[in-house]
Amino acid sequence: MPSENHILRLLHRAAVSVEHAWDRTRYRASAATGRSDPRQIVAYQGHADRAAIHLSGRVLSNKPSGGPLDDDTWWDNLANTWRRWESDEVPYAPVRLRFRDQQQDLSADEEGYYHARFPLPADPAPDRLTWLEAHARTGREGHESEIHATHRIMLVPRDAAYGIISDLDDTVVHTGITSLLLAAKLTFLENAKTRKPLDGVAKLYEALQRGHAAHPLNPIFYISSSPWNLHDLLVDFLRLNEIPSGPLLLRDLGVDETKFIKEKGHGHKQRKALDLLDAYPELPFILIGDSGQEDPAIYAEIAARHPQRIRAIYIRDVDPEHDSTHDTAVYRACERAQAHDVPMILAKDSLAISRHAESLGLIPPAALGEVITEVHKDQERPGTGEQAVMDAVASIVPE
Repeated sequence: MPSENHILRLLHRAAVSVEHAWDRTRYRASAATGRSDPRQIVAYQGHADRAAIHLSGRVLSNKPSGGPLDDDTWWDNLANTWRRWESDEVPYAPVRLRFRDQQQDLSADEEGYYHARFPLPADPAPDRLTWLEAHARTGREGHESEIHATHRIMLVPRDAAYGIISDLDDTVVHTGITSLLLAAKLTFLENAKTRKPLDGVAKLYEALQRGHAAHPLNPIFYISSSPWNLHDLLVDFLRLNEIPSGPLLLRDLGVDETKFIKEKGHGHKQRKALDLLDAYPELPFILIGDSGQEDPAIYAEIAARHPQRIRAIYIRDVDPEHDSTHDTAVYRACERAQAHDVPMILAKDSLAISRHAESLGLIPPAALGEVITEVHKDQERPGTGEQAVMDAVASIVPE
């Protein structure tokens, strides 16, 4: 009798074949009408480790939607959300990348993604967190079809005290994971301007990024189960809320030879976090996540593998007013991490995290006052809740 794994492999191969056939049919139909021509390059933020500069991006035939506007309605937001999810890749698009005097010519893969490495520049290592630029181009040179984009590249200073690996959903941005209605509203009807960060996040992350320096010093990497389709929304959100920038390491939801829709247990988050530890072998890390998914177990596993590399683990409580099964899972993870002498706490808010970080000497005492002020300011901002969804539904449902 076939095993469960054998059946899953057969289903995987069938799904890959169906998607490849669909992609070929769609691409031929689009090419016949000119709709498959590249119309944008989504240039993801890159980073430089001790070996090379790493860049990734995607070539799409959709036109850029632009950033959020002050007067965008829920309908505008819903339409933009649909365009993000329905993004049409340009398979095997030729891409030319240039970093300073270096150039590479490559082809995107069948999903429109491209990846590249450049040698590190010979400049002396900076004394603060620095951003460099690389440029991407596709289309016929000098023709109106030529498309350009710019990659920002984070260069880690030689004196960085630690790195920060952070989740996004319900760790930085409020998604309402404990409320199905609120989660739907925030996913489909909001934009980067109307979404609200968790109270005090901006100053907390700014303090961690500075450490005891007077300028940004410590790199922040955002690892999320959100798909790459939401990259522009998340970048806009961080910028508009003055939350420190950092490379976003997201997830592809497609079907191909190496994955089947979604890796079980958010495995990509653990893999990418471990990759970062390998890329910066001399750098310890702080890990920040939330109790709503599998961050506690993932981070406890990383602490067990690399106890000398993890300075602290902070898990935001997604339902701080209640005891829940989420809390039980976190406490088990805390025990495992602490067995390896890695401090791990379930934190009610940004202030609890900042107090613990200050007690470990990760941030100076003065940073606490900044976080407190930011928490009070954020609490005065209008919140987002279920009523907005009801208002939106009421506006289209006849009386």
